[in-house]
Amino acid sequence: MIDVTKLNGKEVTINCELIEIVEETPDTVITLTTGKKIIVKESRQMIKNLVKLYRKECYSVTIADN
Repeated sequence: MIDVTKLNGKEVTINCELIEIVEETPDTVITLTTGKKIIVKESRQMIKNLVKLYRKECYSVTIADN
């Protein structure tokens, strides 16, 4: 799960496993596998970084538990 900010300033948490496409048009639009689209303030690169950080945290917990 990653936290993002909608254009109205409201912060939401999304399941990054459901992200299908992230595009800047010029606003950043996240399209989920469900077909839902979310427009956010963060850049495409920031979304990529958040997803990488989330996955790194998930894998480090899994490795540490073994």
